[in-house]
Amino acid sequence: MSGSGTTRSTALAALAIVFGFGLLFFILPTVTLWLANHYSVWVAAIFDAIAVLGFFLIFWLRARYQRRRR
Repeated sequence: MSGSGTTRSTALAALAIVFGFGLLFFILPTVTLWLANHYSVWVAAIFDAIAVLGFFLIFWLRARYQRRRR
């Protein structure tokens, strides 16, 4: 695939990822407080770390996939 189809696909994928993680980061403080109050501060910290690392992991995996396709 080449041309505007690839650019559009890439832009839509990035938009979906950013929107999804934006929603996650929007509710993150509420979820963190709930986890800390109901379970443990450590559980909340682990959840937060996974959420932040997941954001970078998704883009890293997508970049690897794109490099392999070319």
